[in-house]
Amino acid sequence: MVETGMIHIGDLTLESGLVLDQVHLAYEWAKQENAPTVLVCHALTGNERTIGSATQPGWWSGLIGPGKSIDTDQYAVITFNILGGCNGSTGPTAVNPKTGKPYRTDFPEITIRDMVRAERKALKALGINHLHTVIGGSLGGMRALEWGVMYPDAMDLLIPLAVTPSLSAYGIAFNYIGLHAIETDEGYAKGHYEKTSNVKGFETARIAGMLTYRSDQLFNGRFARNTSVEGHYEVESYLQHMGKKISSHFDPNSYCTLLRALNTHDIGRGRGGVVEAAKRIKAKTVLLGFTHDLIYPPETIRLFADIVPDASFCLINTKYGHDGFLTEFDKWGFVIRQFMEVAVCRQLEPQYLASVR
Repeated sequence: MVETGMIHIGDLTLESGLVLDQVHLAYEWAKQENAPTVLVCHALTGNERTIGSATQPGWWSGLIGPGKSIDTDQYAVITFNILGGCNGSTGPTAVNPKTGKPYRTDFPEITIRDMVRAERKALKALGINHLHTVIGGSLGGMRALEWGVMYPDAMDLLIPLAVTPSLSAYGIAFNYIGLHAIETDEGYAKGHYEKTSNVKGFETARIAGMLTYRSDQLFNGRFARNTSVEGHYEVESYLQHMGKKISSHFDPNSYCTLLRALNTHDIGRGRGGVVEAAKRIKAKTVLLGFTHDLIYPPETIRLFADIVPDASFCLINTKYGHDGFLTEFDKWGFVIRQFMEVAVCRQLEPQYLASVR
C-alpha cells in the first residue's frame, strides 16, 4: 500500500540559529508490515512521489516497486518532499504561521543539514527509529552523506549516487548562473511574481542546469545539427521545452532556496575537513559515479570511497552523465539490490556474509 500524507514536526532550529515554526513535510510511504525501511532522498526538482501510481508513475518507479531493485514486497520505502521545496512541505510557497501569508523570499536560507534534521524528526514522528538504507542522487545524495555523518547509527546501508563529498567551485558557478538569471529578471519582482511563467529567467536557469545534467555525447548524438520545420535547431527547441516545463511545476523561490542550500554542501565543514567527517560514517557505504558527470566527477567519488571506513565504489558507464541516476536502471539497479541483500545478511546471517565478500 502506497500512502501519501503530511507529517507535522513542530518547530525546527536551523543551523543558522533561526527557528522555523510549525514545520511540515509531505511524504509518500510504501508500507510493508515488519519490513526494514528504506529512506529515499529526492534531487533538486524532484518530490516525494518516488513510486507514484499506475496513472502517474513516480520519478524512480523504474527502480522501486514489487519485484524491482528496491523491492516493495521486502522493504517499506518512504520519501519526504524536501524542506524548502514546493510540493507540500514547508518552504517559500508555504504559509508563514506568523503572518498568514506565503513565505516567498522571507523563507530563511537553509542547509543540507537542516533538511536532514527535518527528515529525522519526521521519521521519529512516524514511529521509524532505524533505517535499513538511505539512498539518493545529486541533492538527495548530499542528504544521504549527511545522514551517514550526522546519524551514523541510524542506518545499516548508505547509497549516495552521483555526488561528491562537497560541491566544487565549478558547481557553485553554475548555481550562480541560475540564481542570477532568476533574481535579475524583472518578472521575478523580487520574489513577488504573480505567475511563475512571468519569470523568464527561471527558464534560463533550467536551461543552464540541463547542460550540466547531460553529456555532450548525448546532445550531439540526439540532435546533431538537425533543424526543425520552423528552421530552429532541434537542440534549441529541446532546451526551450525544458525551460517551459520547469515553470509549469516548480516555484522559482524554492529553486533559489535549494540552489543556495546546494552550495552549503561540504561534509567536512566545521568537522575538521572531509577526511575527518568521513571517519564518522559507520554504515556500509556504496558510492555510484556516472561517466560524463561534469559537476560530480566519478574520479572524485572514487577517491572519496577510499577514505570512507567501509565503502565500495561502482562506476556506471552512461551517455546520460549526471542524469544517469534517473535512467538506465538495468545498468545499475542490480548493484543496489545486491548490496541491500548483503546488508540484510550482515544483520541476520554473518556466516553467509563471509562467503560473499
